[in-house]
Amino acid sequence: MKPTLQTVADAVGVSRSTVSNAYSRPDQLSPALRQRIHEAARSLGYPGPNPTARSLRRGRVGAIGVLFTPALSQAFTDPYAVRFLRGLAEAAERHASGLLLVPLSEADEETAVEVVRNAAVDGFCVYCVPAWHAALAATRSRGVPVVAAERPARDAPDAMYVGIDEVGAARAAAVHLAGLGHRRVAVVSDFLVAERRVGPVTLAGLAEIRYDVTRERLRGFLDGLAGVGVGWSDLLLVNASANGRAEGARAAAYALDRADRPTAVLAVTDLLALGVLDALAERGLRPGRDVSVTGFDDIPEAAPAGLTTIRQPAMEKGLIAGRLLLDPPEDPTARQVLLPTELVVRSSTGPVERT
Repeated sequence: MKPTLQTVADAVGVSRSTVSNAYSRPDQLSPALRQRIHEAARSLGYPGPNPTARSLRRGRVGAIGVLFTPALSQAFTDPYAVRFLRGLAEAAERHASGLLLVPLSEADEETAVEVVRNAAVDGFCVYCVPAWHAALAATRSRGVPVVAAERPARDAPDAMYVGIDEVGAARAAAVHLAGLGHRRVAVVSDFLVAERRVGPVTLAGLAEIRYDVTRERLRGFLDGLAGVGVGWSDLLLVNASANGRAEGARAAAYALDRADRPTAVLAVTDLLALGVLDALAERGLRPGRDVSVTGFDDIPEAAPAGLTTIRQPAMEKGLIAGRLLLDPPEDPTARQVLLPTELVVRSSTGPVERT
């Protein structure tokens, strides 16, 4: 049989609590007694108390669960996600905690729910998880704090989040293009539809877009273009199969290869926008002259590419999310944080006609 705490206690001739103190409260024992206990444990093959059980007894695990979807690889390949996680990790370090990254399969929600239910964490940070995913309900049923890395699109007075004004930020990008004379506009986005496919989509209206962030950014685009007479039916909507540069290039092809090519492309993320720039380069088209392009996030790669975009503080967002989880303020209103955004104009946008 595997050695236990009692096995070590019997071998040394002390109580179970004394052996336990040798691991959890070593200052309560003399150095000689601690040494005897550890030597007996090594000779018996006893590895020490189960860390999960110890955490449960303390009432604190020392880990934040970060819900990712659809792929864990985004945590390492998406520059915005990397910066967000850096901020979250800094907050965790300050509270002697770690991060447990929990990828959520869209194809197997039942397994994802089980992962959430069994995760040993002190709370959850929800990052880019569609509102329809069953894992979200599972996090709420755990009875631990949950913070969202985006502002809920619907009124949620008890929700804890750190986000931005998605509509207002997106509106600024669209107003900028409208002021440059653009009327024939395409939108490149993931999650326009639930299916992971690429190509133009036809939707009756915003209500058909199920992912909150995508829907709210498109709402902002529409608001910004409304003043120049561009409406929903005038937009060319192109769905990308994922939020990636290659996926953005593939989606952009459906807009750029049309006879009535748009004069401007609004991308809902910088990664997709950089893909649009790649697609322009492949066709010998010049950003800001032949076709204007905007992104969203201002990741490090945006400035060298000359990408006009919306800047939002990714690292600060992660840092605040961690603070909210690990040291929530007593005032409920302070648990809902909106961060500022800024339109950064670069060379990828320009007027429709240059003189």
